[in-house]
Amino acid sequence: MSTIDDTRVATPGRAAHLPGSTGATGSTESTESFRPTRPSAEALAALRRHRWYERPRWRRLCALTAVGVLLAVMTGEQGSGADLLLSLRTTFTGTALWVWIAAAVALWAVAEFGAAPRRAAASRARTVAAPLARIRPALDSRPRLRVALVVAGIAAAVFLPLLFDRSTNQVLVDWVGIYILLALGLNVVIGWAGLLDLGFVAFFAIGGYSTAFWSGQLPVKPPFELNPFLSIPVAMVTCLLAGILLGAPTLRLRGDYLAIVTLGFHEIIYLIAKNAESVTGGSQGVFGIPHFSVDLGPVQYRWGLDPLDYLWLLIGLITVLVLLFRKLLRSKIGRTWEAIREDEVAAAAHGVDTVKYKLMAFAIGASTSGIAGAVYASKVGFISPENFPLLYSVLVLAYVIFGGMGSIPGVLLGAALLAYLPHGLKDVVDQKDRFMYLGALLVVMMIYRPQGLLPAKRRRRTVRTRETS
Repeated sequence: MSTIDDTRVATPGRAAHLPGSTGATGSTESTESFRPTRPSAEALAALRRHRWYERPRWRRLCALTAVGVLLAVMTGEQGSGADLLLSLRTTFTGTALWVWIAAAVALWAVAEFGAAPRRAAASRARTVAAPLARIRPALDSRPRLRVALVVAGIAAAVFLPLLFDRSTNQVLVDWVGIYILLALGLNVVIGWAGLLDLGFVAFFAIGGYSTAFWSGQLPVKPPFELNPFLSIPVAMVTCLLAGILLGAPTLRLRGDYLAIVTLGFHEIIYLIAKNAESVTGGSQGVFGIPHFSVDLGPVQYRWGLDPLDYLWLLIGLITVLVLLFRKLLRSKIGRTWEAIREDEVAAAAHGVDTVKYKLMAFAIGASTSGIAGAVYASKVGFISPENFPLLYSVLVLAYVIFGGMGSIPGVLLGAALLAYLPHGLKDVVDQKDRFMYLGALLVVMMIYRPQGLLPAKRRRRTVRTRETS
């Protein structure tokens, strides 16, 4: 019968020993701790050559090819109810598809391998960035100049709408202004505290229905009716409490799990608004929400159908919120949010009550969404569950990422550009395809500038470090 020898098999970083054997020095060695060997540089290079498809260059090629296919579908023939596959059949059997793919591949080749175009683009970028690089230190050293520029920007935002027509101002109120408010609130949640919230528009709905309730337009009557203008702080407090109620039991979750919980919260609010007809009016919605008005003795003013009134109100609210959020970001709370976003485990190890500060960020972001809901309900005069679909939560998240997470100027710019884009394309693009152009723009943006248009300093450094590593 064979016997099993007590010999240990030699593994990388671990010597094989026989009982009673001695090492090179002549002394008996005890069991050696396991030391994993690092692969050589040649092995790593061979592995990288084997996984060529994981290189950023080829990922960009795949992404741009997908954009070419998307643009071919967007610019192709429209479908019809009689033939549901007409658009796809004509798109994928015609020559336009290959033209778009060839253009995407040519763009990729020029960007990746064209040394002269890259040098020219880099030279132009340095030429444009040189004055901007001198502006920032000048603004930091001259507070009065910074204040003057801010005042000039606010004045331009106030007086430029006088040059626009009524339909343009309507878009600036219903889409740009409202979504800037929502993006500012979501930036607190995802940009500063690092919490992935996919149900943010649920608080927008709560703010709108809160305004309808306190104005006496819901089937359930309030104990007393409030002036519509006073519904703004009431809606803000209501959404703040809703954020606390949602966040208190769930903010111990992270990442995808928190996103799923917030997604479920949105669906709960949506279904309650749609099915609780005796409370919310159901799918028919709520009519007759009054416009804002101010009655303070001799000062009396009523907002009417003119969108300019609400546009100026939104500019004032956005200005106040930006000033408050800047102070908040530079305070102890803002620094704690950044610590939690970068490494929650390390922040907790240093004694930070992470749940408390995450709950604070969640509540502040929700209250900002409540302000937007109150203004929207009073402006439109009618709300229904269909005014608050899940798509709007995704859009607000895209606006924040496009502008630059954690950056207030970036969020303002990104939300303004992307919210106005579908309406700016109304004369040249079919209504069904406008959001497809928005999607193509986001894909290209994430390929070549994932940090956003105007990213925060820390976010810019993080992205550059990942790209160079």
